[in-house]
Amino acid sequence: MINVVLYEPEIPQNTGNIMRTCVATNTHLHLIKPLGFRLDDHSIKRSGVNYISNCHYTIYENYEDFKKQNPGTYYYLTRYGRKPHTSFDYSNSNENIYFIFGKESTGIPKEILKDDLEHCMRIPMTDKVRALNVSNSVAIMLYEVLRQQNYPGLLFEEPFKGADYLEK
Repeated sequence: MINVVLYEPEIPQNTGNIMRTCVATNTHLHLIKPLGFRLDDHSIKRSGVNYISNCHYTIYENYEDFKKQNPGTYYYLTRYGRKPHTSFDYSNSNENIYFIFGKESTGIPKEILKDDLEHCMRIPMTDKVRALNVSNSVAIMLYEVLRQQNYPGLLFEEPFKGADYLEK
């Protein structure tokens, strides 16, 4: 199972976008407190549109609470990672994998990263940007995993207007 973990997210619009992406990819979302907003906040609803009711998510009091409840392989997205996100093999769809993203202002605490340097990764980018938006980073990671697993359970054809919409 593929999981996205937001460590102390601060910006409701980012979390709303991530919730929408999680619905689109059958991904479970884990939110670690404190949250910088209320989940019923108008901003979350606006960025997540009407998909949020289909998002499977769990909220945790702290990182230790999250770790106790979720065995599996943890991957940390950090600008300090030394391996590109594509250097890992995510093809085993039976493995519980967790992609951990830090809060927008400071990322994942160094104390957490130091415990598992082998699984710290970075999405390559120029030296003109410190980091990508967390919502974009989540989408990049999820679709890399799904590509390696051949998009299990996802549709290759548009379900609302039909596969032959362009030919009509």
